[in-house]
Formats: sequence, structure tokens, C-alpha cells
Amino acid sequence: MTHAHTAADSSQAVKSLYGTAQNRRITVRDLAAAKERGEKWAMLTAYDAVTASVFDESGIPVLLVGDSAGNCHLGYDTTVPVTLDQMAMLSAAVVRGTRRALVVGDLPFGSYQEGPTQALRSATRLVKDAGVGAVKLEGGERSLAQTELLVSAGIPVMSHLGLTPQSVNTMGYRVQGRGDEDAHRLLRDAKAAQDAGAFAVVLEMVPAELAAEVTRSLHVPTIGIGAGGACDAQVLVWTDMAGLTGGRVPRFVKQYAQLRAALGDAAKAFADDVAEGAFPQEEHTFH
Repeated sequence: MTHAHTAADSSQAVKSLYGTAQNRRITVRDLAAAKERGEKWAMLTAYDAVTASVFDESGIPVLLVGDSAGNCHLGYDTTVPVTLDQMAMLSAAVVRGTRRALVVGDLPFGSYQEGPTQALRSATRLVKDAGVGAVKLEGGERSLAQTELLVSAGIPVMSHLGLTPQSVNTMGYRVQGRGDEDAHRLLRDAKAAQDAGAFAVVLEMVPAELAAEVTRSLHVPTIGIGAGGACDAQVLVWTDMAGLTGGRVPRFVKQYAQLRAALGDAAKAFADDVAEGAFPQEEHTFH
């Protein structure tokens, strides 16, 4: 490929993050360019190749292999039990199912808290074995050394602030950043993460006004989940977004489909056909 073709491809790819026309993967530089031109974009979680391929074909530019898999796929009550082995397996599946999306792998609880060396070992595994393009870790100032080492090693880092589910045992599930002291701390954490080299900052369950201030203060994109509309991007857990999750969903979720009901109806129809002898029919049979 000539330099001219490379430049043309790069120019085309950054015109819009959303879409499927581009012939290379989205990079963190594309996200930075989108921030500069004020383009908002969507991120979804994904945990398997089939679902990831659907989102990739739909033009979603960034897919997060979240440790939320613990809640919505592995049957855990929280994300805390999720292991690095599980994240590596799920991340590899999502990478295999995609061609264009930037795949971000979550570093699960216990895989980076010991310090930068452990974080580098864990992140390197997700990059080398699973093929992710970036990793995500929770915490601002408390994770700065980890972020700095990963970035210096060439691994892009997404920071996660506000409600950090891996810390649910100490903070609970509640809005973060209310009150002047907590708001100043979160803003300080966001700036520190940026200064440490994070290419984006997730803000989860943060008052909209504070998220807007953080977004204005940073030159890297903010990704909101329950953080209002001023963020540069929005993320949802895909099973929440598509109505597959059972029971009550968080206030910040909008359900764009009702897959739980549709899948249940399909299963019942199949079972009814089998019970009544209506399946299989001749067209489903070999002779």
C-alpha cells in the first residue's frame, strides 16, 4: 500500500466514527479527532463473537468487553468474581467477531490493584492473547501509576470514574460526585487520569452538571453512563439496551428492543411445535 493510499484511508476513516464504510479498525486517535470536531458516538458492551459482529456491522465504533459480563452472562451478583482468564476468553471472542470496532478489554478486580507491574502483566495478556486495542481500569489518582506504565508500554488506557462497580463493597450503587468535596475529587481524578495518559474517561452515575464540567475540562473524550447528555459519548450494557436483562433496569437505561420477550416467545413456539408434532416437517428432514 502506498503512502498516498494510507493517507486517503486515514482521512476517510476519521470523517465519522459511526458507520461501516471504513476498512480499518477505529483507533484512539480517531476518538481524539471526534472530540475535536464535536462528534458524539456510542459504545456498547459485548461478550461474544456473534453479538459483537452484529454491533460491528451496525457501525458501533467502540465495543467494551466489560466485566459486567459477571452480572449479565456469568450469573454473578457483582463484577468482583470475574477473573482475568474469563476476560481474556471473552475479549478474544469479541475481537474475532469484529473487523472495524476498537475493542476495549476490562481489567477485572484483582488484576491491577497490586501495582503497575501486575497491571502491565494483566494488560499485556489481553493485548497479546486476546488482541484488544485498549484496556479499561477503574480509579483516578489511585490508579495513576498503573495508567502511566501501561501507556508508556504502548497500551492505550480508558479510565473509569464515578460509580466503579469493582468497589461496590465500599461505595454501594449510588450516584457519585454529589456535594462540593466529592465533585472536586472526581474532577481532580479525571484530570489526573488524562495527565497520566488515559485516552478516554468513563463517567458512571455522575450528576449531569458535573459530567458536563468534566467534559469541558478535558481534551480527551468522556463516555457517560448515567451521566447526562453533555458527555462526548454514551455507553450501555447491551443486554440492558436491547431489553434482554430481566427485572428492573437502572434509571439511566433506555431499552431499544424487548429481546427477552422475543426470545422467550421463540422458545415457546419451538417447544409447542415439537409437542404438537409440527416440527420437524418435510423441508427440515433428510432421506
